[in-house]
Amino acid sequence: MEIASADRFKGNHRRRVKDKLAQFGITAGGIMVLVALILIFIYLLYVVFPTFRGAEITPRTTLTPISEGATVKLGLDEANTWAYRFSQGGQAEFHSLEGGEPVLLPLGVPAGRTITRSALSQPSTATAALGLDDGQVLVLKADFEISYPNDIRTIRPNLRYPLGEPLLTLDPEGEAISALAFETSEDATTFVWAGADDSQMTLTRMAAEVDFLSDEVTWVRSDVLLPRLPNAVQELLITPDQRQLFVLADNQVSVWNIRDPQNPRLAQTLEAAEPQARITDIALLAGASSLLVANDNGVVSQWFTVNTPEGRQFNRIRDFQHGAPITALTTEYFRKSFAVGDSDGELALYYTTSQKRLLRERLNDGQLSHAAFSPRSNGLVLESEGGIRVFAVDNQHPEVSFSALWQKVWYEGYPEPAHVWQSTSGSDDFEAKLGLMPLAFGTLKAALYAMLFAVPLAIAGAIYTAYFMSPKVRGIVKPTVEIMEALPTVILGFLAGLWLAPLVEARLPGIILLLLALPLTMLITAFAWHRLPERIKNSHWGDYRELILVPILLLVGWSVMELSPYLELYLMDGDARGFVTNTLGITFDQRNALVVGLAMGFAVIPTIFSIAEDAVFSVPRHLVNGSLALGATQWQTLTRVVILTASPGIFSAVMMGFGRAVGETMIVLMATGNTPLMEWNIFEGMRTLAANIAVEMPESAINSTHYRVLFLTAFVLFIFTFIFNTLAEFVRQRLREKYSTL
Repeated sequence: MEIASADRFKGNHRRRVKDKLAQFGITAGGIMVLVALILIFIYLLYVVFPTFRGAEITPRTTLTPISEGATVKLGLDEANTWAYRFSQGGQAEFHSLEGGEPVLLPLGVPAGRTITRSALSQPSTATAALGLDDGQVLVLKADFEISYPNDIRTIRPNLRYPLGEPLLTLDPEGEAISALAFETSEDATTFVWAGADDSQMTLTRMAAEVDFLSDEVTWVRSDVLLPRLPNAVQELLITPDQRQLFVLADNQVSVWNIRDPQNPRLAQTLEAAEPQARITDIALLAGASSLLVANDNGVVSQWFTVNTPEGRQFNRIRDFQHGAPITALTTEYFRKSFAVGDSDGELALYYTTSQKRLLRERLNDGQLSHAAFSPRSNGLVLESEGGIRVFAVDNQHPEVSFSALWQKVWYEGYPEPAHVWQSTSGSDDFEAKLGLMPLAFGTLKAALYAMLFAVPLAIAGAIYTAYFMSPKVRGIVKPTVEIMEALPTVILGFLAGLWLAPLVEARLPGIILLLLALPLTMLITAFAWHRLPERIKNSHWGDYRELILVPILLLVGWSVMELSPYLELYLMDGDARGFVTNTLGITFDQRNALVVGLAMGFAVIPTIFSIAEDAVFSVPRHLVNGSLALGATQWQTLTRVVILTASPGIFSAVMMGFGRAVGETMIVLMATGNTPLMEWNIFEGMRTLAANIAVEMPESAINSTHYRVLFLTAFVLFIFTFIFNTLAEFVRQRLREKYSTL
């Protein structure tokens, strides 16, 4: 007896040790899962947070002009190592930002001549044209030559004359240039200028012709007088494509079409001035699709063309409230940012697409008169009453704001505000469109269509398998369906994109009829089985009655698909896609939501079926037997006892399936066309959050705005699943409490 007691004590002790170890292991595993989720959450926030920061500027140095005369042009080189200034006195001064000696170069103004007017090209070309008092014009730009003596990078400033000849004669009569605008490219250069009478403008177009034998470039000049303009022209701008001219005069902005230099015409007059205010400056955003108009009441308005009954016309799109008279206005080289300076010495940075004020800072240097960004937008040079100051600019993610991500935005060239995702383009001055609504919408659309297909089949199949099916057949069906879950989704996506999508397009009437024919076939087969004699139903074959459906459904499916071409011929004139597109007016894409619903529904069914079947099968038998003993039929017992008791598990199954559908990547990646649309049309595709990450993450530059917004989409997907799972658990607990007394 003592030996038996000792053995029992040792057995109990080992059991307690195992229980403690199991408890510790399960607890540690659960804690590690929570820690992993928290770390993922923190890392996503860490990557995403910088996108919502504003801009910052850091003073680098203050420069003292070393040449006489007012400033004509300010600028910085691409590496932010030199700041330069063209002066009215005919000098170009280059100031080293790394401690070197300044360099002073003559602009090339002839002796005895003075600069009477200046014009700047768009920032991307950074060229200046200087009109002289003898009717000539000097076209030049700052150039920075990079060399590597002794493996040390050296940048040497210089001047370059893009047209070859430094001086060109605009006015053959030798009158002083009183108004000037210009733009240049490899193929053409356009000047709009005036002599003594600044209301009589001349359009001079110089087109480049290349000799195909010698490759020599010859500039062919043509001059056209423009109709008389209002007096006191304040500013002129020409677009980089040299097709439009903007004239600021009499507190109005006139838009001229100069695409045909022999037939210039007034296209539109913009009443861009604010009430009881005057326009102080105009500028073109990067890409020259938008015009910025600054007023002396601190309002900057953005204008670009939209379709109207009269054709494409400039419309006022949005305003930026600065609050003080604007005295300096400049734009970035390749992004939609711009900076304004005011009479109080305050500087502000804005981004048009996100309609976001990135920075506002008082410099206390008096009125700001000139400003210019560096080519990489990471430097800014300002001139004020206190001198010339150079700043380092940290403005990495101006495109991102809550409104740009989730609200409709009016993008350049679009007829109206819209939700758009278009993150990249081949153009340097592309306006990034980072609206997440199409991606969130596409995620929900794909999941909902998949659930419409999967939930009825999975739930009905689970209930029948657990409650009505014989144990022998259940032992075959349940493992078979669960094995389906092991199918790689990349295989399902491959089949959906390359086999199912063309099949749906080719046999569309058959696919639609199949969705009706198969359920109807099951009902007819069940009714026929019900009408069979009892001896057959109660025989050995009755245990396998469900398997009779398999050949019948295959036969009906094959018959319907073979019938599809005839239905298409007689009902849709032989062209189902054309019928849907032209007759019904519904857009049809080959890879669409119907294909995704079928393919992803097939992938989700095993998850929902397995969990729901276990929930129904786990309903205590005494509840079922008690209901039947009280006279309830099997159907009454199912609907009023079994389903209610199993409802927490069934609901969990549905939500697990929905979570699987929301996070699915490969199927939607390969079967949707990945078009970021916001249409419920079942014959159109979509782009989901997960698929977008898979498509665009490999091409995004690390730490770029695009890269961080992709992490933001991952964060949004994480929040989606967290919310759905939390709601699911809340509802499941309420259902369990409600029906736990059964």
